[in-house]
Amino acid sequence: MTPALTVLAALAILQVKHLLCDFFLQTSHQIENKGTYGHPGGLIHAGIHMLGTLPVFLVYPVSLTAGAVILVVEFIVHYHIDWLKNVIGNLYGWTTRDAAYWWAFGTDQFLHQITYLVMVLALVQLQG
Repeated sequence: MTPALTVLAALAILQVKHLLCDFFLQTSHQIENKGTYGHPGGLIHAGIHMLGTLPVFLVYPVSLTAGAVILVVEFIVHYHIDWLKNVIGNLYGWTTRDAAYWWAFGTDQFLHQITYLVMVLALVQLQG
């Protein structure tokens, strides 16, 4: 596979993973508790995302140490993006009827996508 196709394949894997983990596998328990720091609901959600990333290593095989670092950093970043969005939304009482809710939701999703770009950049650098 060409380097460009490898990058696109890795990004596609992460996009599908995000869709599945954020919209199909996420439970109401996880959604309702992501704003409570350290609550198992948010930790489980971030953990599911972390595990969902494993297939990207089929496209970009890396050492066990490098893979573990990427997964742990993703877990930490994903958890904190979700936590902060929920804390801010709860602080202001935003609901789906408020434009600010959707701005926060969009920003949350954007930050996750930027995380995936950084992860793939790290994988490219590790291969080079």
